[in-house]
Amino acid sequence: MSQAEQTLISLLLPEGILDYFELTQVDKAEKMLNIYLEEKNIAPEGYDKKDLESKGFFPEVGIQDFPIRGQKVALCIKRRRWTVKNTGEIISRDWDLVRKGARMTTEFGLFLKGIFG
Repeated sequence: MSQAEQTLISLLLPEGILDYFELTQVDKAEKMLNIYLEEKNIAPEGYDKKDLESKGFFPEVGIQDFPIRGQKVALCIKRRRWTVKNTGEIISRDWDLVRKGARMTTEFGLFLKGIFG
């Protein structure tokens, strides 16, 4: 993806989301724009990637976002889950920590917390 495309996409999506999610697909249907995002394979805080094994994704969740040029927008988000190799524990990213770390807007962090808990 070119720098111009990356900049444009980052302006259309919630601030900081591309730090943690990859844009995988965009579908435009009658007055609806679906933007599909998958969480990147970046180890959650407190873990080293070599100690984790990616175990796919939680079920996709649709979140309504601000309209773009008269189109309703849904962010279709797939959060990643990992297994800790030496314990077998299943973990996922703690979105409270991400929000506090200021890599994502507080508004979006609160929004995700409300959806995912």
